[in-house]
Amino acid sequence: MEHVIVIVPCISSMPTYHQTMDESLEAHPGAAGHFAAEGAHSAFLGGLLASADTISRATSPGLPCSNGSDQDDQKRYRPRTFSYFRLLPFEVEEESHRDAALNGILKNLYVSIMAEDFSPGAVHWTRELQGWLNLKFEMSRELRARLAHLYFHLALAPGLDPNTADRFARMVVTLTRKRHYLKPGQDLTLDWRPLWKELKGLVFPSETAPHQGSRKRAQKHIMKLCLHGSVYFDPKERRAILDELLPYFSTSDMSNAYIVAGAINTLLPTGPAPPTEPQSQPSDFVPTFFHLWSLMTRSKAFDVGFIDIFSRMARDYLSCTHVPFTEHGIFTREQSDLIFTAILRLTEIPVGQANSPYASLDYSAGLGIYLEKDKKKYPVPYMVARWIVHSISPLCLDQESSVMSNLEGLMESIDTFFHPSNQGAWSMFLAQLTFFLTDIFVSRWNREQSGELDIPADRRINNDLKKRFVLSLREVTFMGLFSKSSKVVNYYYTALQGLAYLEPDLMLPGALQRFYPSLQGLVEVHRTTSSLCSLQMIANIMSKQKGYRCHITALLALALPGIDANDLNKTQYTLNFIQSVAYSIPFVPLVDENNDIHDTSLAMNWVQGEMERMEREGQDVKINYNEELSDEDEANILRSSTAGLGEFVMALLGKVFALLENLPDASHLRTGSPEDNVINTLPAALTPLFASLSPQLFDSALEKLANFVSTHVVHQARDAMAWICNALCKVNPEKTLKVFIPMLIVNIRNEIDYNGAASDRSSGTEVLPRDRALVWHVSMLSMCVVHVGSEVLKYKDELFGIAKYMQEKCRGLPTIHISNYVHHLLLNLTHTYPIDNALYEPDVIARGIDVSDWGRTTEPSELTIKWHRPSPAEVAFAVELFESEARGATERLMQLMSDDPPVSRKGKNKEWSDELSRSLTALRLLISGVSTLFDPVRASGEATGSSGNQDTDAAGDTIMEEDNDPLAEIADDDELKRTFRYPAGYVLTTDDPLYHRVHDLREEVGRTLSQTHSFLNANQQDDVACFTALYSAYRTWITDVGIERSAHPLERLTRLYKADISPFKISGLRKVYPRPLLIKRADAYQLQRVKYNSAYRTSSELDRRLLLDLAESCTSSYADVRRVAQSAQDSSLKVIIGGRPLVIPVILKALRKALDDMDHDRIKGAMYTLFFTTLLKTCMKDWRFAPELMRLYIETASVDKTSIQNLGATALYPLIDFGKPFERMILFDRSIADTIRPPQDFSASIQRRHEFIKERRAKVEEKKAALGLELINKAKASHWKVATRCAMFALNMSLRFETLAPPEFIELVVTGTNDPHPGLRSTYLAAFSGLCTSIDMRAVYQHSYEKYLLEQAVGDNKFEVPVPEDDPEWTQKFLAQFENTDEIQYFVDSDYPGWLVWGKKFIASSANPEPFLGYDEVETAARQQIGKLLTRDWFKQCFEYLKQEPRDAGADRFRMSNVVLLMQVFDLMNYGQTAATFDDIVELTKEIYGDGGDKHQHRATAEIVGAMLSGSSDDPREFRDKVWAFAAPLMLKVIADDLTPDNLQYWMTCLHLTVDSKDPRRSKELIDPLANFRLDMNSNAAFKESAKIQLLEFIINDAGWHFRRDKPILEDFLAHIDHPYKSVRESIGRVIATIYRTRYHESFPNVWSLLEQNKSASSIGIRPYEATEDFTATIREVFDRIEKWRHERTPGQQTPSSYTSGSKTVLVWLDSMLASQECIQLVPFFPEPFIDQLLHMMDVKEDPELMRLAYHVYRHMPNIPFRSGEDDAFIAALIRVGKTAASWHQRLRALVNMQVIYFRRLFLTQPAQRQMLFDAVGDMLSDVQLEVRDGASATLAGMIRCSPERIRNPIIEQLKARFQLQLEMNPMPKRKLPGTDTPVDVQKQIIRRHAAVLGLGALIEAFPYATPPPKWMPEVLAYLATHAASDPGVVGKATKGILAEFKKTRQDSWTVDQKYFTSEQLEDLEGVLWKSYFA
Repeated sequence: MEHVIVIVPCISSMPTYHQTMDESLEAHPGAAGHFAAEGAHSAFLGGLLASADTISRATSPGLPCSNGSDQDDQKRYRPRTFSYFRLLPFEVEEESHRDAALNGILKNLYVSIMAEDFSPGAVHWTRELQGWLNLKFEMSRELRARLAHLYFHLALAPGLDPNTADRFARMVVTLTRKRHYLKPGQDLTLDWRPLWKELKGLVFPSETAPHQGSRKRAQKHIMKLCLHGSVYFDPKERRAILDELLPYFSTSDMSNAYIVAGAINTLLPTGPAPPTEPQSQPSDFVPTFFHLWSLMTRSKAFDVGFIDIFSRMARDYLSCTHVPFTEHGIFTREQSDLIFTAILRLTEIPVGQANSPYASLDYSAGLGIYLEKDKKKYPVPYMVARWIVHSISPLCLDQESSVMSNLEGLMESIDTFFHPSNQGAWSMFLAQLTFFLTDIFVSRWNREQSGELDIPADRRINNDLKKRFVLSLREVTFMGLFSKSSKVVNYYYTALQGLAYLEPDLMLPGALQRFYPSLQGLVEVHRTTSSLCSLQMIANIMSKQKGYRCHITALLALALPGIDANDLNKTQYTLNFIQSVAYSIPFVPLVDENNDIHDTSLAMNWVQGEMERMEREGQDVKINYNEELSDEDEANILRSSTAGLGEFVMALLGKVFALLENLPDASHLRTGSPEDNVINTLPAALTPLFASLSPQLFDSALEKLANFVSTHVVHQARDAMAWICNALCKVNPEKTLKVFIPMLIVNIRNEIDYNGAASDRSSGTEVLPRDRALVWHVSMLSMCVVHVGSEVLKYKDELFGIAKYMQEKCRGLPTIHISNYVHHLLLNLTHTYPIDNALYEPDVIARGIDVSDWGRTTEPSELTIKWHRPSPAEVAFAVELFESEARGATERLMQLMSDDPPVSRKGKNKEWSDELSRSLTALRLLISGVSTLFDPVRASGEATGSSGNQDTDAAGDTIMEEDNDPLAEIADDDELKRTFRYPAGYVLTTDDPLYHRVHDLREEVGRTLSQTHSFLNANQQDDVACFTALYSAYRTWITDVGIERSAHPLERLTRLYKADISPFKISGLRKVYPRPLLIKRADAYQLQRVKYNSAYRTSSELDRRLLLDLAESCTSSYADVRRVAQSAQDSSLKVIIGGRPLVIPVILKALRKALDDMDHDRIKGAMYTLFFTTLLKTCMKDWRFAPELMRLYIETASVDKTSIQNLGATALYPLIDFGKPFERMILFDRSIADTIRPPQDFSASIQRRHEFIKERRAKVEEKKAALGLELINKAKASHWKVATRCAMFALNMSLRFETLAPPEFIELVVTGTNDPHPGLRSTYLAAFSGLCTSIDMRAVYQHSYEKYLLEQAVGDNKFEVPVPEDDPEWTQKFLAQFENTDEIQYFVDSDYPGWLVWGKKFIASSANPEPFLGYDEVETAARQQIGKLLTRDWFKQCFEYLKQEPRDAGADRFRMSNVVLLMQVFDLMNYGQTAATFDDIVELTKEIYGDGGDKHQHRATAEIVGAMLSGSSDDPREFRDKVWAFAAPLMLKVIADDLTPDNLQYWMTCLHLTVDSKDPRRSKELIDPLANFRLDMNSNAAFKESAKIQLLEFIINDAGWHFRRDKPILEDFLAHIDHPYKSVRESIGRVIATIYRTRYHESFPNVWSLLEQNKSASSIGIRPYEATEDFTATIREVFDRIEKWRHERTPGQQTPSSYTSGSKTVLVWLDSMLASQECIQLVPFFPEPFIDQLLHMMDVKEDPELMRLAYHVYRHMPNIPFRSGEDDAFIAALIRVGKTAASWHQRLRALVNMQVIYFRRLFLTQPAQRQMLFDAVGDMLSDVQLEVRDGASATLAGMIRCSPERIRNPIIEQLKARFQLQLEMNPMPKRKLPGTDTPVDVQKQIIRRHAAVLGLGALIEAFPYATPPPKWMPEVLAYLATHAASDPGVVGKATKGILAEFKKTRQDSWTVDQKYFTSEQLEDLEGVLWKSYFA
């Protein structure tokens, strides 16, 4: 085991939304990636949720602390918690040095930006700036704001390369992430408009300039800026943003609604605006938001979006005083109830038989999908919790309805869904909700307490509110803790921790009551593991609480059995718990000699008593130790409990040894297996334990451990044991080394001298039994001498001696362990690390530890750390050891490679290669052991000045000009050297002789390695083992300079730190961690500095030689050698600046040679190295190599070997942008860059750099053009695989804005579009389309690239139409235009102008477009050349290929790519540029269509016709009319006569393409005939009829509310709803729904009146979708007709009738409407006629389809979101049916909807209705039909279950009394003699009796999982058992069923539950049934 790598898989590391939520959207890249987010904010480490924290800055962060210097206040609002610089073990730089560095960075940044040198220039300096910030340096707020503004501007600069822009966007995120740096509005305000412009380009392409798609930023990039920037938008702009966004809203084209909702959510600032701003207060705009929300009901995306906005508002308004704040926060009661109703919907909890409350609307979101937030980073429960927690305040306490009471109601009504046995899709949502509620509440409470949250006193959380909050979550948390899914349960652990932190007295008793039995093993296993994990999370809180801390030792003892080799997961959780305790309490017996407490008896008796009390009182146990115990008694109990700690520690060690002896053999372990995890958890748990032992306990632990180590050899647990020794040694090196070192050295010598261990050369990887003891002792020794500080100097001679002795004597495998020992000893001597693991500061330990120290943490400000810094003696020892070992290894290598090696190279067991690779391993470990002594400057072969601090500024200007070959685009910003270095504690000075000795030795080793490489290549080419070892040594030699990089020390430490802090992390508190963890944090910062300095270095002569060696082996013919060489090379190149251009030519040469020799292996090696490592980026950007790379890549396409073909195909994606043009021009505002302008004048260097950049662009473009031509010529004559690649890359390199493309390229592409090979054809087709687009684009922007970037296009025939302010008739006039197809003023293609609200103006297109003639000579030349090639033959060929049968069925569809090209070609033809004429095309099209018998003919024709129609719709009139005159009739003819199911899809797409999102008047030739369609009742061609109706539906849908010819169609369809054919009926139903849906529009005259009218309507806005009189009349008429038909149909008729057919049509129509946003239009008709009619339809047994459809529609009804008050009639109707319907089926179905509507409207239903529902269901229990009674019972149980307690309890009382009375009033009738009594009454009596039993059963079933059972339940059960169980018939059967079911669900918890019954009750129950069960 060379280097210890620790992975502590800590279960409690909680769901990791690493740094997500409001602010920190992404972790930082860069050196200190892991820690970047940390800092003042511990809260980000831990990988727990960063949420809390982020929320924490959401409101105003409180007053700046006064105790810092003023200077600090200019930098941040909250002083740092952790003083990083003070705690370092070495002197750090002055503040002035940091500022100088910052100024240097900014100066270079400014120069780069002004010289337009963005990548690599500005990007490199951005990275340097990031590095500067990562080192915890601070800049002033004002500068930070300027930088944020600059980066925000640059990230959106037109023309900038997307990768660079993304880098800048990330910088904006970094600079604004923490709100304690920049307050919105105060320090920084950003402008929303540039962002909206970018967003608009994404979501409304038609609104923006043409052809901009190719340069648009990626959606992720813009969203990142929005989510971070919107906080800094000015709330005063809110009204302006609404003015801009709302006019785009429309549900007629649904994606517009999604886009607007998404844009409001991403752009709208949610903070308070000043009271003087017009329409900017919540009461002004929130009603409108509710109105928009109700316009799109049934959509999940809308629910999430609005909850998100409202929750951010709640957070931002918490401290705002001018907005009224009530018990519902800033919302009204109506609003709050609606939001809770939405939350209930979002849980997606199933109710009865209801389907999901959401319809499938969200699939129509279209481009709105771009604006949705990532659900992983922004979980919905988080938004919900944020809204709830920020809306509660003490005002909730005395109001009956408030956010708090609603939260309680919510939790109570869904509590059964938290139970472990009841898992499903909702489990995750509920777990996250519980967790986030707790987390955000804790954060808010802590920040209010610390004064960081400055909010009005009456809104501050007080103790009563806190109690109520904790109680509302307590029960569900306890249920969730035992969940069976590990993902889910993690959330509850942290929730438990938060709740226990808030209210220990409410949470801990219940927790202990549940955990004690689980730890005693009384319940199933998973409860035990859950208990252990929960205890891990609350141990720290318990250790601080009076009374509860006395339980800790008892819990430790109970947890011990968990360490068990048979259950490793449990073992790991037990160890985690012990670790958590060890960090919280000192393991010091606090028993005084002179006190009367000597042993544990007092504590044992007390704990025993407490456990009995908990068992007695059960789950509701109440404990209040503050009142029960006096302080003195409690202290005595605690003292007594500590007396048992010694026994515990010994028992624990015994358990651990037993565990280790039973572990499986380590060589078979996978990493990540349970064994591996346990081995890693052991040292993590034992280190804090050993550190907190008292001296006496430490001695006994040491003795026990030393004893075990010297007497046992447990080979498979070697590493684990060594780590345990290390844990002990670290705590007290002095005591432990005294015992261990002499003992181990004696044992090692004995093994070697007497047992002959390691005496011969062995090969292989298994340690021989003879050597095991030796290896065991060496492993122990090597772990005893690491991280123990200078103590080892005392044993210098022994340690040095044994190293030499072993190297002389030992052979074979053990030598690796010996090298490892030396490696560890060197690490210990030369590294800087803390040697301080104590729980308390030295002064605390000195005064003696007492009871009061339990659970005490050290303040970061009081922290002092004992560091180990290498002393001169240690360094000297290290150098001496290094020298002797290195010389020895080098000599061995030389001997092995000499002509007379000590071991034969021929031997069959590979002894020689084992020996050689072991020597190489020894060298590698030596180098990495002393890596901190190497100076990166000296290692780069530079002359050494004073180490580390060269004069940086002199180099400042020249930095960027190192590389003077303009072709060498500097590959990447990391190729540039780190300019500034900061002290990081380097030990040696340059004038120290050791300094030179150590570096000379290093170079000697390097030369030896290179010699070995030459030797192996010459003699042992196939010796993979040697090469592997050699290249690992190479990698270490190159990378480990200044820091042991190969071991990733910083990353490892960070990972451990994050795992360790999770149990101690409380939201809103800063680093309240145990002292050892604070020390870890300081160590990480120290490492970060070291790492920063040695991140990159330049290369020395020797480095270059080694790199070339590696490059040579990257193309070895042995795959294993290649792999190792490639990864070693990749790691090395990351460290060495300028290494890549050195190795690339070598590899390119090798690839060229391999291709010439057809050497497959080497080809693969070279391809891997070039295309799959970091070399690719350099190759692509560095045009000295790029052309050759491309040529070779293209050649590999012709190598005939599948693996190489696959490689080439995979490499294609990263190469896809190869040769595209560089940035040509970047437009940005120079004045913004001037905000960071340095005082000196840099215009000369800016000019120089700019010239150089321009020259580079020119030279590179020249090379690209030349290579492009070369590829074009190659493509003409090559195999199709080669040609495809040539064509792709030639397109990238030949198509340019300035010159378009060379004639050769045009010819190649145009002719290639008809290439016989289909793959090539599509490549050329894409290129041809791209070429045509470029010509258009260049012309539209008047041949100017700048105008392209500025989006200033000409000639698109669009203009703006102003909206008259004062014309009330305007909307009518606007719509009337669409009916008039003759005199057209302009076309309106977009759907949204005026739908919801009129803006100031909208965009329209001219009705008489001008022909576009703005082509210059370049464009004309290209057009003419293309035109000449487009002959009639070309078209004929092209059309033939269109008609070819596609190769795979997937491609058999209407192909847009063909259509796009044809549009462009036809356009050329219209302008008379082509050789073929329109008449030719007309003939060819007719030929292609032929007789239309084949679907391929149809596909080709549809594509051609589609291109003609949609391509010409905005052409000048003459062109358009000519084309349409031919194409439209052709299409109409096909529609009339030739449609078949095979070809319908093609023609639908063709039609959609022509009419979609265009003004319907543009395609009147198609729309008029289709709109004139009337049903032909005599036709029997069902398909043709339905196909035409489908096309009609398309047209209406596409035209939306602009379609004005609806009346006649509606009349015709409504008259014929009883059409005989199913397909026609379905189409009719959908069209009717579509027409009604598109009739609706709101058309407010302007945004002001929209806001105003909604505000005056109600706090939730205007009710949309009111049914019009016409609509009402139609519905009534249709249902009257159906009713009439129903009576006409003879019951039992099997054949279809008007009734069944008409009903089905209507059902399709209703289904379509109910599943979409306008469903509430139908609400008035639910009670009458819908319910009755639907129930009748369900009774038609003869037509199952009708029954199914009717039931489906019926189930929609309760899911509809009624407005409050509108549900009364519906509920009344359901009750009426349930009580009075003649058919029992109908009564049963009424029940189905009762439960659903009850649940969905839990927060909205009035008490009166609720009572009605309960009464009705109760009455239905006495229905005459058995099924209805059962259904009523289930419904009643469901309704009780989902009622909040304040509703539930009175109802239970009422029902219980009612049913018990009923049972008594109706005794079981006696059997009389026959004929004496009428049996009718008997039957009634039995029914009543059965009803009472079912009613009581429903009460019991309502709580299937409640443990313990509610107070009233035992009585009810016993009552049933005694009164009804013995009845004959249904009554007895039902009773037995109820009791049996109760018992079944209680099997797990019966031990607990039975205590709640009296013995009589138990006897009564047993009497009935469960003798058989549980005798």
